[in-house]
Amino acid sequence: MPSVVVVMGVSGSGKSTVGGLLAQRLKVPFLEADDVHPAANRAKLAAGRPLDDEDRRPWLLSVAGWIRRATDDGQGGVVACSALKHEYRELFRRAGTGVWFLYLALDRATADRRVAGRVDHFMPARLVDSQYAALEPLRPDEPGLTVDAAAAPETIVDEALRTAREIG
Repeated sequence: MPSVVVVMGVSGSGKSTVGGLLAQRLKVPFLEADDVHPAANRAKLAAGRPLDDEDRRPWLLSVAGWIRRATDDGQGGVVACSALKHEYRELFRRAGTGVWFLYLALDRATADRRVAGRVDHFMPARLVDSQYAALEPLRPDEPGLTVDAAAAPETIVDEALRTAREIG
């Protein structure tokens, strides 16, 4: 098994749900990366303004630090993080050994519907466009698996575990 699984995708793809379930099944710590966004980022998003790379940098470094600690202590973990760009994922891969990505691919209409239906979340539905604009899907040379995020979370986790065990 990989030491850390990063569950990635656009807002509304189910990262938190799938990541939490996967962490439970693996009996490892779980990080919801949204929880480590600086207050300025949350405020910017809540105001309907997308983040740029400069905004994301401290957040990505916080997530990379968590990955480093999770791999260094041998416990491993699961992170729910958009990880939209290849360069972000490379930062995570450099942070620890055995980082593996589970990309929850989701069609635009479903993402819009899911995000619009959320309550008490700082990411407004009108920013889904910015997520798709920044998205660089998982590349064939990156360690991981792409799944249809419209599937049931349990089905996604089962498929991820099966695939990770085969390669690990």
